[in-house]
Amino acid sequence: MQNVPASQTAIPDIELALIDRYWRAANYLSVGQIYLLDNPLLKQPLKPEHIKPRLLGHWGTTPGLNFIYAHLNRVIKVRDLDMIYVCGPGHGGPGMVANTWLEGSYSEIYPDISENAAGMQKLFKQFSFPGGVPSHVAPETPGSIHEGGELGYALVHAFGAAFDNPELVVACVVGDGEAETGPLAASWHSSKFLNAKRDGAVLPILHLNGYKIASPTLLARMGDEELESLFRGYGYEPFFVEGHEPAAMHRKMAETFDLAFNAIQLIQQAARDGTASTERPRWPMIILRSPKGWTGPKEVDGRKVEDFFRAHQVPVSNCRDNDRHREILETWMRSYDPADLFDDDGALRPELKALAPEGTKRMGSNPHANGGLLRKELRQPPISDYAVPVEAGKRGAITAQATKILGDYLRDTLMLNDEAKNFRIFGPDETESNRLGSVFEVTDRVWMEEIRPYDVQLGREGRVMEVLSEHLCQGWLEGYLLTGRHGFFSCYEAFIHIVDSMFNQHAKWMKVTRRLGWRKPVSSLTYLLTSHVWRQDHNGFSHQDPGFVDMVANKKSDVVRIYFPPDANTLVWVGDHCLATYDRINVIVAGKQPEAQWLSMQEAEAHCRAGAGIWDWAGSEDGGEPDLVMASAGDVPTLEMMAAVQLLRDAIPDLRIRVVNVVDLMALQSQDQHPHGLSEPDFDALFTTDRPVIFAYHGYPQLIHRLTYKRNNHGNFHVHGFIEEGTTTTPFDMTVLNELDRYHLALNAIDRVPGLKARSGDLVAMLEARLDEHFHYVREHGEDMPEIRDWRWRN
Repeated sequence: MQNVPASQTAIPDIELALIDRYWRAANYLSVGQIYLLDNPLLKQPLKPEHIKPRLLGHWGTTPGLNFIYAHLNRVIKVRDLDMIYVCGPGHGGPGMVANTWLEGSYSEIYPDISENAAGMQKLFKQFSFPGGVPSHVAPETPGSIHEGGELGYALVHAFGAAFDNPELVVACVVGDGEAETGPLAASWHSSKFLNAKRDGAVLPILHLNGYKIASPTLLARMGDEELESLFRGYGYEPFFVEGHEPAAMHRKMAETFDLAFNAIQLIQQAARDGTASTERPRWPMIILRSPKGWTGPKEVDGRKVEDFFRAHQVPVSNCRDNDRHREILETWMRSYDPADLFDDDGALRPELKALAPEGTKRMGSNPHANGGLLRKELRQPPISDYAVPVEAGKRGAITAQATKILGDYLRDTLMLNDEAKNFRIFGPDETESNRLGSVFEVTDRVWMEEIRPYDVQLGREGRVMEVLSEHLCQGWLEGYLLTGRHGFFSCYEAFIHIVDSMFNQHAKWMKVTRRLGWRKPVSSLTYLLTSHVWRQDHNGFSHQDPGFVDMVANKKSDVVRIYFPPDANTLVWVGDHCLATYDRINVIVAGKQPEAQWLSMQEAEAHCRAGAGIWDWAGSEDGGEPDLVMASAGDVPTLEMMAAVQLLRDAIPDLRIRVVNVVDLMALQSQDQHPHGLSEPDFDALFTTDRPVIFAYHGYPQLIHRLTYKRNNHGNFHVHGFIEEGTTTTPFDMTVLNELDRYHLALNAIDRVPGLKARSGDLVAMLEARLDEHFHYVREHGEDMPEIRDWRWRN
């Protein structure tokens, strides 16, 4: 166990005394935010009207966060470091707001929250108050890249920020409640992907204050020996700082920080001057044991508060109506001696103000925490270099693997940005499986563990981040994007659900930042969902779920985009477009198997820009009003829709069919719902106002109905998609099980066109016979019928 002797570093007592006063100032401001509407400097005895009517916020973790912040300020100044602070404890907002106000960052961004008593009063009132700021560390908080409302992602965000940022140090506080979550437990492995030569450093600080909302935390009840073994097993060198008495704790913390930052400096220096060993370095981390609700009331109403779960939120809960509670609050706040911390006008005293770093060295003003300030445009190759040749008379006659071609595009994007080192590809162990393996022609997977002679595509300098944790991939990418870089995330469609909640949090962050003028745009988070539901026939029902996009579609329209490119050229255009966007979340769904190719690159560009369009060459309306609209969104649905169109055209030559393909799913919404939405006249020009629409859709049919419910012709939409039928079977049988196949589509069309069924008895019988034949054929032969496997569109 790394217990640090007090005499190891000679830090003057007077300096530690100043840090203690700064800490008290932060604690005072934190309590004031939770409780006070007025009387910020306590120049009067507290009265009921000075207290907020609803007390919201969390005190328990805050004094520890303030303690860490004050000591990091010293380290930044002494060592001239570039540092950001990632606050993991969920509702540490009072502390982060307090510290950024003390250092001046807050008032620079929000001038009305001035550095005086009037500003302090506004600072207090706005916290967890209507029209104010949240109780957690939110986008509104200067210096933050991490939404504190949900636990589990602080450490992975910190590492994402450190990748390719060689001069940056990320101090990351992990709460002991947060440490119980699965994503955080996996996040400790992130150090195994950190290259000391080209990346920055992360200093994890595990804050053990003993309790979560209403019970003890697991790690806090573990002994030091067991904790040391745990974190040495993770690959860290743990240093312990433990105690209750502030003076002793200040000295321990300062000395331990010096040891930790010395260790970081030695690791980086050895890596960068070529003297490092081939073994992965053992990075330092700190385990801080301090009381929950430190320096707050020890008891309230005869019940233990400090160093117990009752300190978690609001320790004294009825200060407006209960005189005794109000007296406890006033005694508590006066214990910090505000007159020793602030002058008569409420400004922080000069000797304390001098403790904070200056300019962009302040953690609330570091540009890495406002990544758009550092973002440079991604260099992208011309998409014409990747065009699949599709001639008008040979549509659907050739096949290609769309994601393989996108992989070629990503390979060249990596090369173009090699010098800038600002683009990485993230995903589980699927880059090769998803047919993006071309990227390994120019880079490797990041690998800081042992590399054996027979290993392939592993390297210290790799640009591909692979780990079998979707949580880590998502969190790394978020941290990477929020600090000004670019990235791309590919994943099996069914398992992207693992990060549903992380997606939600990032979408909320993006929504809020759009109204914060000081937050500059960051690169969009772009997903490629492949190995999708219709080509997971071999893996079975567990791998068959297209529902991620349903959740995405719930988010604010100015944030999300959803694309279903039907072939390789449209996929390359969409991928290129998405990587150039900012402040959005893009979801692209495309298969990796060989598929028919429909559009030339020039046609693909026009089609994608429009979002949806009529494929005149596929229909039979001959310039007149159609009897029927056959529509699709998705590669396999488009294939089946096209096959159904051909069946109907062959059997019923006088049937006027319009063929519509949708590549941008949000085009289906009205313009008042989404900026990509088609106007009412444009929508009607595609789907008519009164004709039946048979819509073959990649996912759950209900989403198409949700998106189009306000449209004129919505009542005539008949959507086929995934209806939760799946198993291990053949590709075509997957579509049949879900009635997305060409035969069911054609049968539905016959049902919906008035009068058509009465004169199409032979065709109906033939289609039903084909379905019966298919059923028996696949169960006897284990593969699809030749007429399915060999089908091609006839031009």
